[in-house]
Amino acid sequence: MDAAAPGGGRQRARQDGHRVTLDELAANGQIDPGWAQALAPVADDLARVGSFLATERAAGHEVLPEPEHLLRAFRQPFAAVRVLIVGQDPYPTPGHPIGLAFAVNAHVRPLPRSLGNIYTELAADLTLPRPEHGDLSAWSEQGVLLLNRVLSVRAGAAGSHRRHGWEAVTDQAIRALVARRHPLVAILWGKDAGTLKPLLGDTPVLESAHPSPLSARRGFFGSAPFSAANRLLARQGAAPVRWELPVIWNQPERGVPGA
Repeated sequence: MDAAAPGGGRQRARQDGHRVTLDELAANGQIDPGWAQALAPVADDLARVGSFLATERAAGHEVLPEPEHLLRAFRQPFAAVRVLIVGQDPYPTPGHPIGLAFAVNAHVRPLPRSLGNIYTELAADLTLPRPEHGDLSAWSEQGVLLLNRVLSVRAGAAGSHRRHGWEAVTDQAIRALVARRHPLVAILWGKDAGTLKPLLGDTPVLESAHPSPLSARRGFFGSAPFSAANRLLARQGAAPVRWELPVIWNQPERGVPGA
């Protein structure tokens, strides 16, 4: 991986062509050491992604999320992951994505419509207050892996970084989670996420329509994924996730909602 590539922060590639290794990313706190080991089989794919992102930036394109957030999904301990929620790719609006699927910066208003529908279902499922912000860090910190299938996007161009190497990386992440034989529940929303089911082996899977406004009424609403995930965790001897999000006091910033 080039020094200016995924997780490389704002560094620029060295003239000697040095590739930042997964172990170096772990040492710098960019990813968890367990994830560095889990992703070792796709180190070359990460390098290919890094070269692609460098080309995008050199052409004047803004790449989202910010470099320090590109690999944020892999910052929490690999061994602690107990719920997997799969997204597609980051929101293409600058200032919105934070490296966690479906999440946005806490100041973003209005919330992306898919996230708003997730909150509607959360409130109905668990009788919780509807969160006012879109920062899902509290879920991540409890072992909920909010993993986009593709971890970057060109600003203003949804889906623009698909088929450039990220899929191999995130597929390996899922395979590695399953291979641990630890408690795990997978939540797959929509047809794209559903294509990953063969990777999950005998992992309990909760499937429904995507929370997008285009499909939420075709099976997402009423699916009660949060309570169901906790029941499936309990059957595996794992603690439940506290799905209620903390209040974050800040000054909202207006923005254009994502999908």
